[in-house]
Amino acid sequence: MNEPTSSKSAPCPNCGEPATGRFCSSCGTPLSGVACGACGAELAPGAKFCHKCGTPIALPGAAPAPVAAAPAGDGATASRGGGDALPWAVAGIAFLALIAMFAGQRFARGGPASNAGMGAVASADGGMAPGGPAPDISQMSPEERASRLYDRMMSAYEAGHTDTVQMFAPMATAAYQMLDSLTLDERYDLGRLGEISGAYTLAAAEADTILKKSPNHLLGLILAAEAAHSLNDSAGEKKYLDRLVKAAPAEQAKNRPEYQEHQNDIKAALDQARKR
Repeated sequence: MNEPTSSKSAPCPNCGEPATGRFCSSCGTPLSGVACGACGAELAPGAKFCHKCGTPIALPGAAPAPVAAAPAGDGATASRGGGDALPWAVAGIAFLALIAMFAGQRFARGGPASNAGMGAVASADGGMAPGGPAPDISQMSPEERASRLYDRMMSAYEAGHTDTVQMFAPMATAAYQMLDSLTLDERYDLGRLGEISGAYTLAAAEADTILKKSPNHLLGLILAAEAAHSLNDSAGEKKYLDRLVKAAPAEQAKNRPEYQEHQNDIKAALDQARKR
């Protein structure tokens, strides 16, 4: 039985021409029923990246999306073999990394200078001193674990502990990818983890997903600009920063909780955009 198709015309997400059915008659872009070739996730029409695994999606007539080299073992690019294997691989990475992390915290209590990076990660946990007790992760929800790891990674990044960021980025990324669903705030966090760890296509994918759901979302525009900068796309960076400045007054008036959570990021990005 043939699948029903809509007779209502809508602009093609790739070329902008009026299109109906499952494929654009002008450029051939799929309009519905598209799945990621790497993990099998269903994609929104015209998506440039998979919202689940970050794989660039090749559109007809478009140049291949630039792919940055991700760190070895990066959870965003691991296991391209099949969709069923990915969740189990991510879960395994997260579990082993969690064990390594908290074992390292206990070892760090001995005070060797060589463990300064690990101490910095521990101290980012709500002000916990490096010698304090490790948190009981079994009592945290998956969302709390992901948020805790994000805070630790950002603290380590801001302190210049790049080795710590690269070591624990796969675990932090996996913690978000294992959530049943992601809020726009959590997608921003996941994209930022990709950005600071070198998984720039993951950052671009999360920005793309945020902006498809909310075209003027400040965090989505910031993430898109940062990803474009990291991928040496100066025109794209300027476009997103211009949109950020234009959208800021109306968006900030909405007082979204995630805007309060990331107000420093928003202020810094707006300052940068207005100085250009």
